[in-house]
Amino acid sequence: MVVDESGKTIDWLQKQGVEFLEATSNIPNAPSTYHVVKGRGAAMVKVLTQRFKEAGGELYLGTSVKALIREGGGIAGVVVENDQEEFEVATKAVMIASGGYANNKAWIKKYSGYDLNINVIPVGNVEKTGDGIRMAWEAGAAEEGMGPLELYSVGPVGPGFSMASALELVAAQPDLWVDSEGRRFCDESVSFVDTSLGNASARSKEGYHYRLLDDDIKKEILEKGIVKGVGVDNLPGSKPLGFEKEMAAALDRGSSEVFAAETISGLAEKMGISPPALTDTVEEYNRFCAKGHDDLFAKDPRYLRPLNTSRFYAIRARTVFLGTLGGIKINHHMAVVDKKGRIIPGLYAGGFDAGGMYGDSYCIQFCSGLSSSFAINSGRIAGRNALRYLSDD
Repeated sequence: MVVDESGKTIDWLQKQGVEFLEATSNIPNAPSTYHVVKGRGAAMVKVLTQRFKEAGGELYLGTSVKALIREGGGIAGVVVENDQEEFEVATKAVMIASGGYANNKAWIKKYSGYDLNINVIPVGNVEKTGDGIRMAWEAGAAEEGMGPLELYSVGPVGPGFSMASALELVAAQPDLWVDSEGRRFCDESVSFVDTSLGNASARSKEGYHYRLLDDDIKKEILEKGIVKGVGVDNLPGSKPLGFEKEMAAALDRGSSEVFAAETISGLAEKMGISPPALTDTVEEYNRFCAKGHDDLFAKDPRYLRPLNTSRFYAIRARTVFLGTLGGIKINHHMAVVDKKGRIIPGLYAGGFDAGGMYGDSYCIQFCSGLSSSFAINSGRIAGRNALRYLSDD
């Protein structure tokens, strides 16, 4: 349903006044399925909010929904809170779209096994506690797809850094990566597929690893540009011109996310890694580079660049996630179903609150933009079916 509706939904959004950039993909040589909104999601929300108001719709910002009310098997209303006062609002249809549970520490631990903000960090999520999912379950909805996260890995993270910094552009390249003990743990070209990158990074119980380079690699990146793009604004060939300034600033303030030294042993000491362990890893990697074959992970020879020219750098990369991928069981009409597969009349769900769209991972290697596509399409499909339900009632 989502795939079949996607083209129509893009046409509909354009008619509302939403503008799109040229279709693209996060993955090299993959279909251009990612239709990026000009001005990103904020611009789309602004346009749709205006159209909603023009059609007579009313928004109640700061009004929290606390519970769903069921009568006769279907939805009869909601309990809301405004100015610390609770009251009931009668309604025959409800669409749950609260954005998942990315900020719910207990649920992240229970369903995914990770420790929030310790070995996995949510980005782009604020106060996503899973209230919509909880209310649906309390109203009898079945559970589906809890646990998987839209994993990724970025570095460095924290105050003074951003996901679009020159440091991140350099760190994202498929050069030598090592774990907290100084050992390689993957074919670094997994960086070209965000899900594979996130999954590889998440295998570390510490929630981070290090990405290494030397002056020769740095020079090549600055002169020729990056080979692995970062988002739609930093495509392959982009040059991280602010790298030197950002690295110097981070080192000057004693950041624990970036390190530099004149020797590999010195770099290891600053990273808190055994110097012999990191030295052995670098020497082995350099041998693979010299003969053009990665005996350990069979990485494409195009991405085998040795580290043998002082100075040496390490950037800490952390496991992050962009959202949770499951919760409420729905059918292809976005109607919520109970534990026996029966529709709960008048209740719909979509986006990060709904389960069943994904397996154990976000499937970006097949079609970039699927989470935003599912969110937008599921909302539109749910709205259309809710209208039909109200018309038939």
